[in-house]
Amino acid sequence: MLELAILGFLAEGPLHGYQLRHRIAHLSGHVRPVSDGSLYPAINRLVKAGLLERRTEPGASAAQRHTLSLTDSGRRELLRRLRDADELDISDSTRYFTVLAFLSHLPETADQHAVLRRRLHFLEQPASFFHDGDRPLGADDVDDPYRRGMLTIARATSRAERSWLREVLA
Repeated sequence: MLELAILGFLAEGPLHGYQLRHRIAHLSGHVRPVSDGSLYPAINRLVKAGLLERRTEPGASAAQRHTLSLTDSGRRELLRRLRDADELDISDSTRYFTVLAFLSHLPETADQHAVLRRRLHFLEQPASFFHDGDRPLGADDVDDPYRRGMLTIARATSRAERSWLREVLA
């Protein structure tokens, strides 16, 4: 997801590494903080793969700044990753929100809707954090108030998202 976020933000225009790190941090929030130890190796992999271009510019002080931009290959890769989001990208909420943040870069509405339909299909499957054998447990099935809270919040969130997805797809 880090690479997808890098490609997505650079599709909106060139950025310095520091700017890119802040945008990614705002997108992922406290759930998945971005460290220099993960960001810069990811940038280097994408540069090496020909998906990003790095230009060196004079900095405000003695240090040089590197401006990153998306190559044509990088734009094609971004679109491929959005179009072909895998099962984990669809089922994991944080990963899915990264896909959703850049989904408008897909030029075809049909491709955008195909991703949304996959998410809707996932959300319509019975699921729970807790099970009795193979049966998923709902909020009314558990006595523990904190587990009931988890299930209540998850149900409300899922209901709101399914409603939004159906509205967009209609």
